[in-house]
Amino acid sequence: MEQNRILVIDDDKEIADLVEIHLVSEGYQVFKAHNAIEGRKILDSEDIKLVILDIMMPGMDGLTLCKRIRENSTIPIIMLSAKSTDLDKIIGLGTGADDYVTKPFNPLELTARVKSQLRRYTKFNPGSHEEKQEKEIVLSHLLMNKENHRVCAYGKEVKLTPIEFNILYLLASNVGKVFSTDEIFEKVWNEKIYEANNTVMVHIRRIREKIEMDSRNAQIIKTVWGVGYKIEE
Repeated sequence: MEQNRILVIDDDKEIADLVEIHLVSEGYQVFKAHNAIEGRKILDSEDIKLVILDIMMPGMDGLTLCKRIRENSTIPIIMLSAKSTDLDKIIGLGTGADDYVTKPFNPLELTARVKSQLRRYTKFNPGSHEEKQEKEIVLSHLLMNKENHRVCAYGKEVKLTPIEFNILYLLASNVGKVFSTDEIFEKVWNEKIYEANNTVMVHIRRIREKIEMDSRNAQIIKTVWGVGYKIEE
């Protein structure tokens, strides 16, 4: 089986080496870069499946690089940062990252998150070797195809990250059902949520920016105040 290629971009060489050791031990092929320019070159030349990206780097920071990657790629991005406030996480996720890990971190936890993100990417990304099933949802202003990860809103095709796709697919495949943010987190991330966080809200906002005609007056993803979110026919 071909190894999944992971790119670690961190100006702290000791952290990059530590992450590499743990990922290689799990069978991944690891590429390392110590600044955004090196990282972009590797992304352009290698078939990278996941990026672990430090926020604080000299020159172009991780937030800017994340935005650049998201201009033409939906590969999973896990951000690393010494900043741990909710606002910092919201900003990180808001640039297009799929997950956010604060330093210092447990390498085993980071490895588990890498595996989780790759499972989602492989499952929902076109070209997956898993058995394909025809899974198409057609609603008034939304079309989703689980087989080829295609999403069209108001007749226009949009690109979603695997996390964004999973959230939207959960809502679209349960028309009329209201999901709380905790329920969405537990079903999409496959983890119990133990403390209040804004992760789901940030992703919902990004999805709306991509699929709604006016994200401030959402017509596809409806907010049920005090309860959660839903999609109606």
